[in-house]
Amino acid sequence: MGNDQDAAAAGGRGRLAQVIATRGGLAAPEAPFVIEHREALIYMLCEAAELEHGIMCQYLFAAFSLKQGEQEGLSGTELDAVRRWRKQVSHVAAQEMLHLALVHNLLSAIGAAPHLARPNFPAPASHYPAGVQLTLLPFGEEALQHFMFLERPEGMDIGDAEGIQAVGRAAPVVNERDIVPQGQDFATVGHLYRSIEHGIARLTAKYGERWLFTGPPRAQATEPHFRWPELIAVTDLASASRAIEEILEQGEGPRGHWRDAHFGQFVRILDEYQQMSAANPAFDPVRPVVAANVRPSERPVEVALITDPLTARATDLFNVVYEILLQTFERFFAHTEETDAQLTVLADVTLDLMFRGIKPLGELITKLPAGPEYPGQTAGPSFELFYESDYLMPHRQAAWTLLTERVDEAAWLCEELRAGRGSRISGELAPVGAALAEIAGTLAAHLPPGSPQARRVALHRQGDQAPLTAALAQASELATAVAAAPGDQPQVRQAAEELAEGNEVTVSPYVKFKYRISPAVKKGTPVWNPATGEKQPSPGRPAKLGVRATPLSGIKASVPGVTTKVGKEIVDQFKTAREARAAARA
Repeated sequence: MGNDQDAAAAGGRGRLAQVIATRGGLAAPEAPFVIEHREALIYMLCEAAELEHGIMCQYLFAAFSLKQGEQEGLSGTELDAVRRWRKQVSHVAAQEMLHLALVHNLLSAIGAAPHLARPNFPAPASHYPAGVQLTLLPFGEEALQHFMFLERPEGMDIGDAEGIQAVGRAAPVVNERDIVPQGQDFATVGHLYRSIEHGIARLTAKYGERWLFTGPPRAQATEPHFRWPELIAVTDLASASRAIEEILEQGEGPRGHWRDAHFGQFVRILDEYQQMSAANPAFDPVRPVVAANVRPSERPVEVALITDPLTARATDLFNVVYEILLQTFERFFAHTEETDAQLTVLADVTLDLMFRGIKPLGELITKLPAGPEYPGQTAGPSFELFYESDYLMPHRQAAWTLLTERVDEAAWLCEELRAGRGSRISGELAPVGAALAEIAGTLAAHLPPGSPQARRVALHRQGDQAPLTAALAQASELATAVAAAPGDQPQVRQAAEELAEGNEVTVSPYVKFKYRISPAVKKGTPVWNPATGEKQPSPGRPAKLGVRATPLSGIKASVPGVTTKVGKEIVDQFKTAREARAAARA
């Protein structure tokens, strides 16, 4: 038996496991709640998707918080145990992603769209039933007890971690005549899925399989796409039941047999953790992580905020990669004209973003300081969602264009961090940037070759700076000419004429010129002084034309802006052009 198996067997015989074994999980299951129509079934499947999504984030946060080397104060034996725990918790998180895919197979099978939205952490107490609270916790006894509580089998008598209050919504009264879906109380995640399974069987018996399973079979995620043998395509009642049983058996285990399920794995880890802590009170396998966001919550809830600029920027990069992962995953289930090869690309990109983006960035952030307000503490990945992730259009080319553009922007942000304030973590960011550039290239290969997004990605990937250098040289020449010319010379007049079409002109796929005329101000005219917050007499200034060459989004280069004095005729021409544009819009 290998080391992992030896430790697992020892954990399975630990004091905690023995005590829990006396608490059963063999009591009568809770009665299923009412699901009387398709909308109610979709509603509860969406709630299941939110739970799987949120629980997955909780497990990843805990795994990322674990120390990774003897240089962090662990002995060789302790490091072996910590590595084993990280591997086990990460594996459970990956299975939660599998569960999320299975729930989406169920949604697709009954004709519903993907659902990847969820409340930001900490989830509001009233969003889920009493006892179902989601919050980000670093690895430790509190987190493991909370995970056990969430995964506990039906009929298992254990409580949640101390301080995680069971404050939830009141149980609604539902009957078969209700047409509007609403939330239902469920005692455990298993109770939720048993009720969904009961609802699917009830609707099938009432209306027939052809009535309920209206979704296209091609929208199903299967093993060839995501390489999960347990990924079951749902097309009828039998396959829907198998998908739900797969989720339940992995989470709480077959009824009365929880030791190899998620619940049992957390019991073993907590048993071993408590034994090692008792043997060495100084044992500390966890980085000093605090759950903190980059931005304040949109809800009236107190949330710690990251105040270290580099950490906040790195966490922004993590959250952007997380957002793209969700968009890609959602596109797979909501695809339209994608070929089989393109569906494989979407599945591969989803997994690449998880293992080559989310994983290294999550581990990196737990080593970065949260800010001076949190002395000695590091941040953790916040999994912040800033808007709904389902804004992509149903049209394939538009959706892939936006995905390509967003991945390219994430690659640019990564490189900007490496070249700027993140130079000290450049080595850890380099493989992430390379992965993002590669993913952008993979997606861009499915765009029309002449599209701006495809050209920009090609420039970044090939490292060919010649077109950019030429465009910037052209910008410098124009800026210098304008700065040197009197206000009535052709260069200045040409710039003013171009303003009749707008305040900026794109001259290549890489650079645009922005122009701005500042009117003359007479001496003594009251003007606002931002330094004092008051109006003060102006010393007077002539009219000026400003020219700035600005690289397009994702192009990392710049040209200083320049200005030159201009005459009243140019100012009047500029004003006339602006008024004409305003009148045309009206």
